[in-house]
Order: sequence, then C-alpha cells, then structure tokens
Amino acid sequence: MIEARSLTMVYGNGHKATDDISFNVRAGEIVGFAGPNGAGKTTVIKMLTGILKPTSGTAVINGFDINSDPIKAKKSFAYIADNPDILIQLTGLEYLNFIADIYEVPSDVRKQKIGVLAERFGMADSLNTQMREYSHGMRQKLMVISALIHDPPAWILDEPMTGLDPSAAFELKQMMREHAAAGNAVLFSTHVLEVAEQLCNRIIIINKGKIIKEGTLDFIKLDNTGMTLEEIFVKLTGRPETD
Repeated sequence: MIEARSLTMVYGNGHKATDDISFNVRAGEIVGFAGPNGAGKTTVIKMLTGILKPTSGTAVINGFDINSDPIKAKKSFAYIADNPDILIQLTGLEYLNFIADIYEVPSDVRKQKIGVLAERFGMADSLNTQMREYSHGMRQKLMVISALIHDPPAWILDEPMTGLDPSAAFELKQMMREHAAAGNAVLFSTHVLEVAEQLCNRIIIINKGKIIKEGTLDFIKLDNTGMTLEEIFVKLTGRPETD
C-alpha cells in the first residue's frame, strides 16, 4: 500500500540526504521508521508524500505513483507533518472544514467524523477557538483529526506523538492498531523506541541516508540477544556526538 522505490535526494550543495531507499508497508501492517536526527527520515517521508521531488526514484501509494499521478496518490493517504503550526489564524473548525473541502468530504460525513475524532482527542470544546490560542499539543491533535477526516487507507505519520498528552497519545496508538486491523497500512517515524516496540509489525532503521536494518522486532534482536531495541539502535547508529 505504501512503497518507496529507490528514493534518492541530492541537494544543490551536493549533500546526499538519502541514498536508494526502498521498502514497502503492506495492508494490515504498522511499520516504524527510526533513526537519529539528520538520518533522512523526514526527507523520505516528504518524498513519499510528494512535498519533495526526489532526485531519483519514486513512491507508489495504493497503486498511484506520487510523481506521475499525484492527486490520486495524495487522496489515498493521511499525512501528519512534524510541524503543527499551520494556518493558525483559523479556528479549529474552520481548518477542519477547509481540509474536508480539499478532499471533497460530504457535509454529513465530515460532521460525523469531526464529532467522533474531536471527542476521542478531547477537542470538542475547543473547535471554535482560533488555533493561535492552542497549545502545541492541541495543534498536534487538530493535525491528527484533519489528516484522518477523509478516512484514507494509508497513514504516513512524521513523529505523530510529539506534543501529545498521554491520553491523546494512547488514543492515537489505539487508532493506529484499529486502522491496521481493518486491513490498512500505517508508516510512522519516531524517536520513541518503546512506542515502536509496542506497535510495530516491522521496524526500519535508517542512518546517514541509508537503511541499515529492517525486519520484525524478533529478527532485529536475533543477532543481539538480550538487548533492548534502544540498545540495538545505539549499537547500529552510534552514540550522538557531544561537545
């Protein structure tokens, strides 16, 4: 349902941010995408979603090529960015209706969907407030609601738990499980490896623009008996440099 095909990004200064990244997320799977800061996670996600055009390679979402058929591809996935500070002059409800208009969600369907999701994330009493008055966590909750309003089969989430309170994070994890159990696909990047351990069918670890390990948690632990995922991650990617 989500497929990266040899995604490579070389910036104008010659820096190769990603190098021949290929993987897939099948129906019914939750796949975690992990790596240290600067590893290329967000660059890959932006190429998957069509925000960045790759130097070479492409992505296919639910059978639609993001480069050659971008509108159909984008209509078939939800995307949660790593920055929730978007159109904050709007009220929450105005923003959700704006997104619903883009995806041509019928009025009765959007009303029902907004009601259910706002209740699940504790946002029902805040939708008529301008988003500039929201905390970071409230804006993040609204981004989650807006991404799911058109009920797409594929979810692509960039650090979706950032800023969420424990209750909202719990709800999102439950929804990810429900979505995958219904035969859909979820890809999410994360720094919180405990969350990846809890949720994922498979984990992809990226470092310096390359995939260095991919597989089920059992497979990743096969050559690292007795180690936690966090310990394996540090072993594979190295400790962060200090001043």
